Amino acid sequence: MKVLLIGSGGREHAFAWKISQSPLLTKLYILPGNPGTSELGENISINSDDHNGIVDVIKDKKIDLVVCGPEVPLADGLMDLIEQAELPKRPILIGPGSSGARLESSKQFAKEFMMRHHIPTAGYRAFDQYEEELALNYIQTMQTPIVIKADGLAAGKGVVIAETKEQASVEIKEMLGGKFGNASSHLVIEEFLTGIEFSVFVLTNGTQYILLPEAKDYKRIGEGDTGLNTGGMGAISPVSFANEELMKKVIDKIILPTLSGLQNENIPYQGFIFFGLIVVKGEPYVIEYNCRMGDPETEAVMLRLNNDLLELFLLCDQNKLDEVKMKISDKFASTICLVSGGYPGPFDKNKPITLPETTEMDSIIFYSGVTKVNDQLVTSGGRVFAISSLGNSKSEALRLASKLAEEISFEGKYYRKDIGFDL
Repeated sequence: MKVLLIGSGGREHAFAWKISQSPLLTKLYILPGNPGTSELGENISINSDDHNGIVDVIKDKKIDLVVCGPEVPLADGLMDLIEQAELPKRPILIGPGSSGARLESSKQFAKEFMMRHHIPTAGYRAFDQYEEELALNYIQTMQTPIVIKADGLAAGKGVVIAETKEQASVEIKEMLGGKFGNASSHLVIEEFLTGIEFSVFVLTNGTQYILLPEAKDYKRIGEGDTGLNTGGMGAISPVSFANEELMKKVIDKIILPTLSGLQNENIPYQGFIFFGLIVVKGEPYVIEYNCRMGDPETEAVMLRLNNDLLELFLLCDQNKLDEVKMKISDKFASTICLVSGGYPGPFDKNKPITLPETTEMDSIIFYSGVTKVNDQLVTSGGRVFAISSLGNSKSEALRLASKLAEEISFEGKYYRKDIGFDL
């Protein structure tokens, strides 16, 4: 099979690493990819927002399967365009059309969907840019902390937990005033749930699904989960409290009602669904849906997945997911993100990178915000690397990842040394 993988981050490097191991693979193309993915396939230097350019690549390269890693092309209808394009043969598409991607691209749609299908989630109200006064009055009726979410896509940074009503008021005014552009022209304000979070992932064709290894990611920049939200500072898998009893509740109360809701509303869906969950007094609630795999969770999950990923995609498209026997490693995976100084605020780029000459067998450096200038690796993003390791225990996996994180150098390098601290 000829495969086109869309994206350029750590998640896509992890997908490329996994797909490249498949005996079903003839050729892997990554668009636009990064210096890490170039060692696993052929990078194509077209931006992921050039949808017509992507269709031309599918035609020219006779692509059999397309995997879209990031959320923005999915929300913008890339898969719909490919579906409708005049192609010699229809490629298998892993990633939903824009109607399915609304689970992530509109927080308001997602909350209304959950209410319609009785899926447990926090109480909320939605407001648009002309309802600032209503929103400000609404928060006066709430207990603090208060959760304020930009309705649209904001690269993982559009959620604020306001500790006071004064802070909430400032945030509401800033968001509705254009802090995240169109993404915050609508807001969802919801009650704060106290509990512990984790992430569950399924690959589905809209009716059948398979459950991938669960993970827990760490969003805040500071140790002890303090400071600003980021796209993610690290992840671990498995999650110690995600026992059989809890996972049965997740399946019965969240996954199955979500899939039947998509069917009832005639929303076609083939790809990943990421359930961002919080456990409150033993009961799971949905914090958010994502219409793709998470980053950096993918980097940990792929280390524990022993199935052939390409075969899973094929069986998904053939409605044979119920025949799959999942092969999940019982080892522990940890991912630590190395980020640029200043992230998630303004940060410097083009800092030269020095990598160790060798790495441990069970550790992988997934490239995220990295580019090459005159054969020199330099930083190009807020999150630069996702260092991922497998170990026989959580502490061993974290020790291996931390050791490798320490050995990589670039000016301003920062990473959290407490990933997994709360488990």
